[in-house]
Amino acid sequence: MRSVVSSLLVGLAAVSLVSGSPCPTRPTRPKPVKHIDLGPRPYFLVNDMSDGPLKSKLESCKEMTAKPSTFSIGHRGGACLQFPEHSKESNMAGARMGAGVLECDVTFTKDRQLVCRHSQCDLHTTTNIVDVPALNAKCTRPFAAAEDDGHGGGKPASAKCCTSDITLAEFKSLCAKMDASNATATTPKDYLGGTPGWRTDLYATCGKLMDLKEHIALVEALGLHHTPELKAPEVPMPFAGDYTHDMFAQQMIDAYKRAGVPASRVMPQSFEAESLRYWLKSEPDFGNNAILLDDSGDMGRMTEAVDNLTLYANEGIKSMAPPMHYLVEVRNGTMVPSAYAKKAKELGLRLITWSLDRSPPLALVHAKGDYYYSSVQDIVTKDGDLYNYVDVLARQVGVSGMFSDWSATVTYYANCFGIQLV
Repeated sequence: MRSVVSSLLVGLAAVSLVSGSPCPTRPTRPKPVKHIDLGPRPYFLVNDMSDGPLKSKLESCKEMTAKPSTFSIGHRGGACLQFPEHSKESNMAGARMGAGVLECDVTFTKDRQLVCRHSQCDLHTTTNIVDVPALNAKCTRPFAAAEDDGHGGGKPASAKCCTSDITLAEFKSLCAKMDASNATATTPKDYLGGTPGWRTDLYATCGKLMDLKEHIALVEALGLHHTPELKAPEVPMPFAGDYTHDMFAQQMIDAYKRAGVPASRVMPQSFEAESLRYWLKSEPDFGNNAILLDDSGDMGRMTEAVDNLTLYANEGIKSMAPPMHYLVEVRNGTMVPSAYAKKAKELGLRLITWSLDRSPPLALVHAKGDYYYSSVQDIVTKDGDLYNYVDVLARQVGVSGMFSDWSATVTYYANCFGIQLV
């Protein structure tokens, strides 16, 4: 075998010498995915379900030819259960698994360029920045090693690195990794670890970070829909004295207008109602398609969250996106639509929800709890119960889209029931 390889290398070297230079490499422009590949996870989940009509229906779809669906929204790219979030690789995997809509969470760099990152200040857990000395030094709080006081106490390892700490060029020099950190780390390299055992670092060798312009071009080349989220700034605004929140909100919309993307194919998002109010006033075509993300029911404030729906509807907001557990409750051991879901339906609000496949295995969720399953924790005991949750959200609550960290799970369900296929 070694002699064969050596001969091959000699031959390649000869070709290079003859040509005078290596063969040029050209970046390949993605094309629409013609073959949706769901992989094994949906089938694993269906096999793990309890017997009943829903399992029978989903089993009947095992040999279907899947299509993309706009019901399947790629959260942070659509594959960050196993790929670094907001990386090109996550987006491509999400598209391959049939996500009809891909997400870029939008924040800004020091030189006011827009990039895809779930939080303005998460670079220390989602990239290798702390292991790049020149860039770690620019962080709001550079890496600090864990300290052990010898008595079971001390300080955990820490860092805080923001996109606004560095320029776009510096941002693009980083590698995306799984969102995690090691609190016991004494070196920057060790701090990069900590990925939960139910995720994987297999595809996190050096993910490609994306700016918004690149993300738009990728989604357009794939022929899919866009859902950018304007992230709440974690630095004082106006930034650097004159970059206001409204300028940030407008800059995001302008990126789509410059790229020629019609507002009908863009669903802007924000947790800040002020962003939607701005778009409704200044960019109504985009504002009418915008989504208000809602976590106002946390910390026992669900009654307040339900009451707020009337206020939002009266302001002209048309779409709400709460977490899954806001929309489903348990009565007599059965999942049913919640008061929030019923009120939204009464007001004619479109509902989208988040985020599926972002939680540990459901046996662990049942035992220890989880944010996304907090209203149904008592009756989810195994992974197959996930599709019971999806079914109530889709057919009883009537959500028009689901964000997922593993797009195939939602795509399978959408194809089986013929929901929003494209």
